[in-house]
Amino acid sequence: MEGITRAKLELPAGYNSKVEGIMKKTKRGLKLVPALSVASIGLLLAGCSGGADPNDPNAQGGETQVAESDGVVDVYGPVTGTEAELLEKSWADWSEENGIKIRYTGDKNFESQLGIKVQGGDTPDLAVFPQPGLLEATVASGKVQKLPEGAQAEVGKNWSEDWQNYGKVDGVQYGAPLMASVKGYIWYSPKQFEEWGVSVPKTWDEMTALGTEITKKTDEPAWCAGFASGEASGWPGTDWIEDAVLRQSGTEAYDKWVSGELEFTSPEITSAFDSVGEILLDPKQVNAGYGDVKSINATAFGDIGTAVAKGTCPLTHQASFLEGFILDAKNADGETPTVAPDGDVWAFIAPQFNEGDPTSVVGGGEFVAAFSNDEDTAKVQEYLASADWANSRVKLGGVISANSGLDPENASSDLLRSAVELLQDPSTTFRFDGSDLMPKSVGADSFWKGIVDWIDGKPTKEVLENIQAGYDS
Repeated sequence: MEGITRAKLELPAGYNSKVEGIMKKTKRGLKLVPALSVASIGLLLAGCSGGADPNDPNAQGGETQVAESDGVVDVYGPVTGTEAELLEKSWADWSEENGIKIRYTGDKNFESQLGIKVQGGDTPDLAVFPQPGLLEATVASGKVQKLPEGAQAEVGKNWSEDWQNYGKVDGVQYGAPLMASVKGYIWYSPKQFEEWGVSVPKTWDEMTALGTEITKKTDEPAWCAGFASGEASGWPGTDWIEDAVLRQSGTEAYDKWVSGELEFTSPEITSAFDSVGEILLDPKQVNAGYGDVKSINATAFGDIGTAVAKGTCPLTHQASFLEGFILDAKNADGETPTVAPDGDVWAFIAPQFNEGDPTSVVGGGEFVAAFSNDEDTAKVQEYLASADWANSRVKLGGVISANSGLDPENASSDLLRSAVELLQDPSTTFRFDGSDLMPKSVGADSFWKGIVDWIDGKPTKEVLENIQAGYDS
């Protein structure tokens, strides 16, 4: 879960960095930034409620009296740079029309600094949480306000039950969903598919067979992958495993696994590793354009976009943000590639294991929660949960939302438009990135390291035992 921010990915201009856009955790990252784990922040916040500043209007959290509005609402979040400018632009008209100044502060060290602000009584009116784990830990401080009535109505109207639940703590709605990301895309060249006489697979087994068929036709590996990401190396492999667990064993097993109830050494997780291993551990299938299986660990995840754009990598697995890297590269003719169903590059969602099963996707998202309960803050929170804001922000490019009132036509690319439609489809099952919801010692440590060891040839059984041991760290 994307689990708190442990690094920042520098994406091409206009592309979100943990959703795709928020420094969700090191797995998005090239530049590492220090951050506290959810567990350590929880301890920090839990220890601050008894000694709160009596002059802090938020000292009693949801129990405080309604504060007086001052015409200014301070919003604090992890988005910086161009993304922060687009965020401010998205609400500018509404802000002027309603006479409420929205003052945004972006911080690359958001996750660690938030705990300090809460402890010191220096909380913002609103905060943008890059994942549910940090929201839950912060709610434990007693400083976070329950979602106000107006925002609650917007959330109920515009968001699925799955998304609503990720903003709840102990059944109470504190966070309103904001933006979203979709993972599990398989990137390919429509022109090459036509040339080879192959088609988009309908099941996971067909996808595995597709790679074998392409290899036979080209005498080259069909898949490429890059798991190198500094101290976060291995994170792209966790996305592979999460996709396999959800599609192969279903939501119940996925939820138990993420919560720690289902161990990594269980048959379900072992089976997921085996299924992914049929592709990533097959020396005939990888690593197209880069080398052997072990070269996956030496290849930067962002570099894969260049290989896909040039057509030297027939298939790769990555989230929707890869589009930005592809568009920053050149195709075989030295031109900017087109990302479209009939273009140089397109993508399909990794298929289900059983044909006909409802589509399941793993992704990420952000949640807005309040520390203040004045009328202006409530109005801004209500607006940010509305379809009006979602459309305003998505029109500016590079991001998507799971808001049901979002018009997919407002998305800035065909790929993002398809992602919106996928999220809005009532038959789609959405689950948050599993490693982001696990304790840091697992989701951002033993799981990442285990993936690297696995690619380097360590037996699956030993890898899974080592990952599970992260719960005891």
